[in-house]
Amino acid sequence: MEVKDFDFELPEELIAQTPLEDRKSSKLLVVDDFNLEDRHFFDVIDYLNKGDVLVLNDTRVLAARLFGIKEDTGANVEVLILKMTQDTAECLVGNARVVKVDTVVSFGEGILKAKCIEVKEEGIRVFEFIYEGIFLEKLDLLGEMPLPPYIHEKLEDKERYQTVYSKDLGSAAAPTAGLHFTKELLEAIQDKGVTVTYVTLHVGLGTFRPVKVDKIDEHIMHHEAYKMSQETADILNKAKDEDRRIIGVGTTTVRTLETVYSLHNEFKASSSTSDIFIYPGYEFKAVDAIITNFHLPKSTLIMMISAFSGKDVIDNAYAHAIKEKYRFFSFGDSMFLTHKNML
Repeated sequence: MEVKDFDFELPEELIAQTPLEDRKSSKLLVVDDFNLEDRHFFDVIDYLNKGDVLVLNDTRVLAARLFGIKEDTGANVEVLILKMTQDTAECLVGNARVVKVDTVVSFGEGILKAKCIEVKEEGIRVFEFIYEGIFLEKLDLLGEMPLPPYIHEKLEDKERYQTVYSKDLGSAAAPTAGLHFTKELLEAIQDKGVTVTYVTLHVGLGTFRPVKVDKIDEHIMHHEAYKMSQETADILNKAKDEDRRIIGVGTTTVRTLETVYSLHNEFKASSSTSDIFIYPGYEFKAVDAIITNFHLPKSTLIMMISAFSGKDVIDNAYAHAIKEKYRFFSFGDSMFLTHKNML
């Protein structure tokens, strides 16, 4: 298959620029083969059954976009932290050509400094951070949320780019399908007899990289760090044994679940990285339904959901969503997808 097969025309006004005031009031498109229902996200509880397992990604986004200046020349430098290891970080750098080994970038008039210790490909630099006190406090003071490039509005409240259950700090972007949940909605879901459990996948550089090849199978997928606890593995294995549904919230959760199950033929407590690439032809092993947002044209994410529900089904659903003026991408509306093999 070719990447262009996953292209579509999207009116720019449908790209959501700001989150809704009430998270759960976003629209929800329920997709069951070619049967479509227009609902609101708070109705998602109607599509969850007692005994289902709802799996969420509890990663928390770093306020990882920093704006600084080169100490020697005063040139402006934008830094996006992608991966932290103690006091060093791999970063995507704007104006990267001016940042070489030993370049020092100053943020907040020297409150935080970063010295380049390694030059990598495609604008990637490794920095050692220099500061006094607690790094995360400096980052919270100086950093901005790393919103995707198609969002042009300033985010007034940083917490609106975090899920209400975010916990494990380290992501370069939010698992946006989870932004629709409120604590009250999750409590109501659990009261219905649905088990809620968590995995962690830290969203990385691949979120910001377009697919540049023509043929899908030539695309090289990025690595992202994930974790699954023993508790979650036990819950999921029991659900599998009892033929109960496992519902992944977001493509990041699905990547984690499919990675672990593919590696071990069961769910297993583990901590590693995944470069799984899911596109049509892939046989799903771990999840039975997906809650997800609407994705960019020609992205690996729309390829994944096309593999899950069927490309024709997704094409039809997206055409309907555009016609009905659903809001797209990170702050947009959502879908509840049924597996094509379960219809």
